[in-house]
Amino acid sequence: MNVADPLHLRPARDRRGRGARGPLLPVGVPRYRSRSMSFDQAVLEAYAPLQNAYFDQLVGVDLAVDTVPRMRLRTDIAILPDDIVADGPVPLGRVLQAGVDPQGRPTRARIVIFRMPIEQRTSNAQERSELLTWILTALVANYLNIDPADIDPRFQ
Repeated sequence: MNVADPLHLRPARDRRGRGARGPLLPVGVPRYRSRSMSFDQAVLEAYAPLQNAYFDQLVGVDLAVDTVPRMRLRTDIAILPDDIVADGPVPLGRVLQAGVDPQGRPTRARIVIFRMPIEQRTSNAQERSELLTWILTALVANYLNIDPADIDPRFQ
């Protein structure tokens, strides 16, 4: 008998009587998703109307979610670069233009959303959705080089 043969695998043992090993909740239950997974879903839902409206212009843009920003903004800066959306010295999102990486390979443009600063500034899903819509509208407008009010007339 070959141990690597999939037909002869032994079932996982219940060592020390602690119960079955595996997922506790079914995949379809909302509680199954982790906080980061539900945040990623909220980002996709906020980005979908923008992507549908400007599909041809955004086809070469990647959307990314990072846990924390890996950049520091000085507190004495009065005017931030247009490619960064921030709350004071804390970046909430940024646009990375297409370019060339250190190995000489071309890179695609990328819109990066920072999860932890956004989650700390919102207390419920409605506020998070509104903040994500505002951030993504500002970043897409910057990438397309248009006024954010042209994308969303309610933009302030």
